[in-house]
Amino acid sequence: MLLKRLAAAHGVSGDESEVRDILKEEIEGTVEKIYFDPIGSMYACKGTGRKPKVMVAAHMDEVGLMVAGFEKSGLIKIEKVGGIDDRVLVSKPVTVGPNRLPGVIGAKAIHLQKINERTKVINIDNLYIDIGSRSQDETEKLVKLGDYVSFKVKIREIGDNCLSGKAFDNRAGCAILVEVLKEDYDLELTGVFTVQEEVGLRGSGAAAYNVNPDVALVIESTIASDVAGTKEAFHATKLGGGPAITLMDASFITPQKMVDLLVNTAEKLGIPYQFRRLTTASTDAGRISQTYSGILTGVVSVPCRYIHSPFSIINMDDWQNTLRLVKGALNAIAEGGLLE
Repeated sequence: MLLKRLAAAHGVSGDESEVRDILKEEIEGTVEKIYFDPIGSMYACKGTGRKPKVMVAAHMDEVGLMVAGFEKSGLIKIEKVGGIDDRVLVSKPVTVGPNRLPGVIGAKAIHLQKINERTKVINIDNLYIDIGSRSQDETEKLVKLGDYVSFKVKIREIGDNCLSGKAFDNRAGCAILVEVLKEDYDLELTGVFTVQEEVGLRGSGAAAYNVNPDVALVIESTIASDVAGTKEAFHATKLGGGPAITLMDASFITPQKMVDLLVNTAEKLGIPYQFRRLTTASTDAGRISQTYSGILTGVVSVPCRYIHSPFSIINMDDWQNTLRLVKGALNAIAEGGLLE
């Protein structure tokens, strides 16, 4: 399964090449042109010269870590790349650097902690990666400052048609965009697999300038908060509730006519859908929509529990229905009316 391959691949923000190579292999032969920009985003074009011009974007990068220093003991100090909760880091297996060295995130054992330490979240400053080295010299022969670190997790099928693993944000969106590009639409389509979304929406800004589309759609993965400790009224989305249509987030408000197009498409095709009710966090839409004189943009997301952790969960019915909605929306855009 492509999604499993993508999720298992290393692709921390700024180091997306392994993911990009898998995606390039998948889309070659299905599009007219593939090219790359200087910061690493990949563009896949088809229907050149048709109107309107539509860009569909999905970011390749995942949250992760970076090597920040070394202890005399050989342990590796780390910094976060993107938004990671310190609570999910302890004891997680990781791979370090371009050679994917195996390691584990360690902390002071409970036997050595003071009573007040046991009730506090261990800050990343007090965490380290252990690769089994016995000295700083030994470690520095294998690892460099600035090396990227990603979680090492097996992607598993669990429960009722669900997957568990890392990086579904946003490899789920990337896998959908691959399938979208395999079909033809009566418009000019540029699929963009963007970089560095998790550290400031950086790739999408450059991509929007490069493509300058009439309309843009962003395919994302978003917070499913139907879990213990969260009141139902504050559930951003629910797992199994269908694709989530964004109304507003921290950097973007969806124009009403784009919301209407997505809702009408879902209802016409019998696709279950929900609204993303959380207004925090941002997506590539925040950058894309503000490019040049403004680009009409919408966001459709796959709900994901425990997002930005090594063990997130998505429902494959949601994934399939998100794919259906994006395809349907492109056909609706091709039929006209949205830009009038």
